[in-house]
Amino acid sequence: MMRPGLFSPRKLVQKFVPMMGEQGISARFFPGFAKSLHGETGLYGDLSLGRVGSLEVRLARTAREVKKAQRLRYHVFYEEMSAIADAQTLAARRDMDAFDAICDHLLVVDHASMKRNKLGRLQPQIVGTYRLLRQDVAEANGGFYTASEYDIQPLVDANPGLRFLELGRSCVLKPYRNKRTVELLWHGIWAYVIRHRIDVMIGCASIEGTDPDRIASQLSFLHHHARAPEPWRVRAVPERYVEMNRVAREELNDKATLRELPPLVKGYLRLGAYIGDGAVVDYQFGTTDVLIVMPVTQLNERYVNYYGADASRYSS
Repeated sequence: MMRPGLFSPRKLVQKFVPMMGEQGISARFFPGFAKSLHGETGLYGDLSLGRVGSLEVRLARTAREVKKAQRLRYHVFYEEMSAIADAQTLAARRDMDAFDAICDHLLVVDHASMKRNKLGRLQPQIVGTYRLLRQDVAEANGGFYTASEYDIQPLVDANPGLRFLELGRSCVLKPYRNKRTVELLWHGIWAYVIRHRIDVMIGCASIEGTDPDRIASQLSFLHHHARAPEPWRVRAVPERYVEMNRVAREELNDKATLRELPPLVKGYLRLGAYIGDGAVVDYQFGTTDVLIVMPVTQLNERYVNYYGADASRYSS
């Protein structure tokens, strides 16, 4: 990414560090989708991706845990934010779609906050989640979720030797929206990336609001300072393409605009992420999406050193 002049957006955001994941949902709940590092179907046992105090990051191991993650997503997206629920979502009070059955669900659980389940057993509360979809699983089941917004197939086809991972549906319970929780989520992703030998991470990040003119400075900042170089550039699908270059570079107040960006987007920038060509308005969720592209070889060295090349920083 080009960073002209004395002001460097990368330096401004270089203090934060994020990442994700591990293995998969139990095969007895989603047959054929839980694959180990060696490709066999099976259970993953009680492997943990990391722990800080009472907080642990790991993958969902049962369908019940996936449902809890969906309820957390519903609470954040539909009750806190401005997503519009259809009748099924409203009745279930869960954010869910067909991709949930084939994705791995990264969880942050708080062992100091125990909740009783329907059987009366105490279980640690799920306070954060991220959804992970590996390329081999996506290709066996109709493709990536992101493909509904961005034409990612040419990028995948141009890199047949690389393994892609889609990140999505991230949210954290409000009292836990702090550096520790977010770092633990990203530590889990990094462990997942290492275990599955992932080469490139992709996914949509959202800016609140559906009027591109009202967030013109944010979209323009990303266009001017973080637009992907040609080999990594992915364009929004034509029917949903929204121009991001809405304010001239010299007219932007970079420091002020950077402060306006959502924490997740700033976190991606600190990692060294590229931004795709064009935004997409998601009216259901009340957001405007941008595409994140993160080749592992281009990740900020500070981040890799922070979590450890073997994801050992928060290992339990």
